[in-house]
Amino acid sequence: MNKNKKTTGDTYLAIGIGLGLPLGAVVGLIIFDNLAIGAGIGLVLGITVGTAMDSNKTKKE
Repeated sequence: MNKNKKTTGDTYLAIGIGLGLPLGAVVGLIIFDNLAIGAGIGLVLGITVGTAMDSNKTKKE
């Protein structure tokens, strides 16, 4: 194992969750008039996009 190898870890997953929750909450307040529904949708989309980006980066390395 190489100690100097830089690993991304779950960086994209964290970014996806961090951006998905607030954006989903705003969309939920605008469309559904409910914060929790929008936050849930944003969380699911954030996890999905973050995992896909993380998986894509891992394959290329």
